Amino acid sequence: MASLILPNQTNFYQGKVRDVYTIDNHWLVMIASDRISAFDVILPRLVPFKGQVLNQIAAYMLDATKEICPNWLLDVPAPTVSIGKKCKPFRVEMVVRGNLTGHAWRTYSEGKKELCGIRLPDGMKENDYFPSPIITPSTKAETGHDQDISKEDIIQHGLATAAEWEVLEQYALKLFAKGKEIASKRGLILVDTKYEFGKIGDEIHLMDEIHTPDSSRYFYADGFEERQRKNERQKQLSKEFVREWLIENNFMGKEGQVVPEMSNKWVDTISNRYIELYEKVIGQPFHPQKLSEEEIVQKINDRLIELKGL
Repeated sequence: MASLILPNQTNFYQGKVRDVYTIDNHWLVMIASDRISAFDVILPRLVPFKGQVLNQIAAYMLDATKEICPNWLLDVPAPTVSIGKKCKPFRVEMVVRGNLTGHAWRTYSEGKKELCGIRLPDGMKENDYFPSPIITPSTKAETGHDQDISKEDIIQHGLATAAEWEVLEQYALKLFAKGKEIASKRGLILVDTKYEFGKIGDEIHLMDEIHTPDSSRYFYADGFEERQRKNERQKQLSKEFVREWLIENNFMGKEGQVVPEMSNKWVDTISNRYIELYEKVIGQPFHPQKLSEEEIVQKINDRLIELKGL
């Protein structure tokens, strides 16, 4: 969908997968597109219903965790649209890891036993649980790759004060524990995830999406321990399968590398995997909805008028 012009729009930002509109410098309208990214690169094909999946999982999870910390979300007027409060973001992503997987495993397998200033235990296998969840933050880049950063460097560079870091750390770990609890009830393991936070005045709010397949990794709990014992790959629901496919086809977002061709069959496979995760995590059937641009704009405008009347 092309960028829109909304009433009283004061800013527009296109992220890797979301289009974000600022209204009256007070509210955000966030539209989840069907774009998909990996290794910080937007892939050339759209994935049907991916935006709806992301938006609706995020809304479900934000509602389920609102007692842990305040969040930005006010309403979901359309399947791919969220409206919420504008926050001043911390330029840090809080990455919480329960297992040695993905980027952490790739780092560990290269012989590096420290990640973001945290010493990793010796003798771990891929996908093993950490003794307790760890936070491995990254700086949030406007373009290109996000960079790992330690707690000490975050404070030293003024990305958060020591007092703010304590709150961010507590919120991130509590949110992860709640996410694991929700996943466990659905027969899943929340393996790792990332959270973004911002401030409204002096109060820290949770922003953006949480516990979606773009921001999180899930394993199936059934058979997990047996697969670990046999050194077998874990059955997972996340975007990692897309990253693995890219790696197998010699693409990791590095200079000179070319994104492999995405066939119609492969795009449908990705779409079906996203829908599968929705139904597994939410525990309800997915109902695809396609609204016209005019219908989406009308729903956004109607809700903004209501918000301004508050």
